[in-house]
Amino acid sequence: KKIAFQASNPGRFESDSDVLWQRGHVPEMMVYHGRVGINTDAPDEALVVCGNARVMGRVLHPSDSRAKQNIREVNTNEQLRRVTQMRLVEYDYKPEFASIMGIKDT
Repeated sequence: KKIAFQASNPGRFESDSDVLWQRGHVPEMMVYHGRVGINTDAPDEALVVCGNARVMGRVLHPSDSRAKQNIREVNTNEQLRRVTQMRLVEYDYKPEFASIMGIKDT
């Protein structure tokens, strides 16, 4: 006797034991343990976005001395030499980009 069934969520039964999504510490938080891909099924980092991303807030990259080791003073003359080798530019945002992003001072 054959039994056939169709799931509304394909692949759901393949990894029921692998719980990747969990509730966070506060009600509006979800935690995913693994890699996330947007427009890709092969993310090789924690988050991979293949396409444009719009951020309507700030992207934060914290710098905290508690996460660092071997902190030491550097030779300021050497660092100034490095700065003089940098390419410094000024620019204006294109009006259509500034308009979409709500930037007033382009």
